[in-house]
Amino acid sequence: MVEHHGNTGEHVTKQIFVIGGVVSSLGKGITSSSLGRLLRSRGIRVLQQKLDPYINVDPGTMNPFQHGEVFVTDDGAETDLDLGHYERFLGVPLSQRASVSSGQIYQNVLRKERAGEYLGQCVQVIPHVTNEIKERMRAQAADDVDVIITEIGGTVGDIESQAFMEAARQIRRELGPENCIFVLVSLIPYLRAPHELKTKPTQQAVMLLRQMGIIPDAIVLRCEQDIPEAIKEKIALMCDVDVNGVVSCPDASSIYEVPRVLYNEGLDKYAIKKLGISYQDIEWGEWGDLLNRLDNLNKNVTIALVGKYVDLPDAYLSVVEALKAGGFAHLAKVNIKWVDADRCTTDESIEEQLEGCDGLVVPGGFGSRGIEGMINTLRWARENKFPVLGICLGMQCVVIEYARNILGLADANSTEFEPNTSNPVIATMEEQKSIVAGNGDMGHTMRLGSYPAILKENSLASRLYGTTNVTERHRHRYEVNINYKDRLENAGLTISGTSPDGELTEFVELDPETHPYYIATQGHPEFKSRPYAARPLFDGLIDAALKHQEQR
Repeated sequence: MVEHHGNTGEHVTKQIFVIGGVVSSLGKGITSSSLGRLLRSRGIRVLQQKLDPYINVDPGTMNPFQHGEVFVTDDGAETDLDLGHYERFLGVPLSQRASVSSGQIYQNVLRKERAGEYLGQCVQVIPHVTNEIKERMRAQAADDVDVIITEIGGTVGDIESQAFMEAARQIRRELGPENCIFVLVSLIPYLRAPHELKTKPTQQAVMLLRQMGIIPDAIVLRCEQDIPEAIKEKIALMCDVDVNGVVSCPDASSIYEVPRVLYNEGLDKYAIKKLGISYQDIEWGEWGDLLNRLDNLNKNVTIALVGKYVDLPDAYLSVVEALKAGGFAHLAKVNIKWVDADRCTTDESIEEQLEGCDGLVVPGGFGSRGIEGMINTLRWARENKFPVLGICLGMQCVVIEYARNILGLADANSTEFEPNTSNPVIATMEEQKSIVAGNGDMGHTMRLGSYPAILKENSLASRLYGTTNVTERHRHRYEVNINYKDRLENAGLTISGTSPDGELTEFVELDPETHPYYIATQGHPEFKSRPYAARPLFDGLIDAALKHQEQR
């Protein structure tokens, strides 16, 4: 049943701004994603967007230990990891227009100034920077988009985000309050000694917002526990917000439970009525099936993640969520064992690190640190028939290991790690052409975004995907050297997927008759994984790990 609210005139893409108060890392991204999922479940067409206040143009060159993973869109944008949450919850691919940084804004403003586009004006934050921000905020508005949910990074009062806040205030003024609302995600601290929940930090965050000309329409209260009605009523009174717009969002056992929490609190319906959007009764569909699975997980399996950034789990966030999704498909809870590749130096140390595990992933990364440990681990897993999934750098390490230990090329390596190796089984495309031509051109390119692959008939990869035509997103500069392709295949490493022209290696695998699960891809399948739709390679790894567990 569809209920209609508001005017039925010319279509206006509405805007919801989600901002944070008190402290960072409260879960604005999960709150935004959960609200987006609820609106989509009511038939509302939603896109999302992240505004990052850092001056970097994008996170592509940031240290993973500091920023976490770089999420890649189909069109090749290197973005904040929150876009991964958006896509996993919404179930729709986003574009580069969904990721905006201060660096991008200032870069374009300065480009326009140098090109004379401001006609000699004195270029200022208001209106030039804020106008550029507003253009980005509204770039996804279209007749087939009902709502854009825009998350502003950082917290209220941060000097870096002031221009974003001012631009958001202007957007509300231009669209009208019936077309634009603000949702504040704020912390309610619990003081254990006096057993009290404190509302003052949220009141102060709202006071700072008001100084910027912004009054929140809704407040999502984050806490370790449920917020009593009396606390909600106090915040509604002191912050001048409708009590129905003050919602409790306590810590959940899984981030995928949060849509159900916010639904029970009525946030989606409150936002819809504020914006006057036509909507339907909620249809949980695939998300309902996911929640049912979460309620009925009856197995446990442990997967080792053998990488170089394991001290910051967010550096592999999408890989972790893709592994969990693979577990959900088999009603299994996936536990991650973080293994520093540098510790995998001998068979004994590898066995110690992998104790209690039934499968492993070697994920992507850049640089030489930890590479020998990854190669050692892959050799051990190949020899001991231990389930393996290699991703990007992981696939390159699979090839290096095989070339060294099966082809007998002891110095086989990637030119990323050893530029002068006599057996560059991994190299840039320019280097591969230079090897054939006999010259020293060392140019570099990076493959970013979605690329197609053709899979071999009856290969493990094609059976997992259920097709021979697939696409995955990429983020890498080095490729399997085509000059070694025949030698690798003749020695038993099947190149089971290539680019449509056959030049680039996309998938490699061992025959399932000789190894239960040993497959790797140059792409990043984790970026297209969904909690209710596990990506095939992760589904296959969990299936193989559960079988390995039974045999232990």
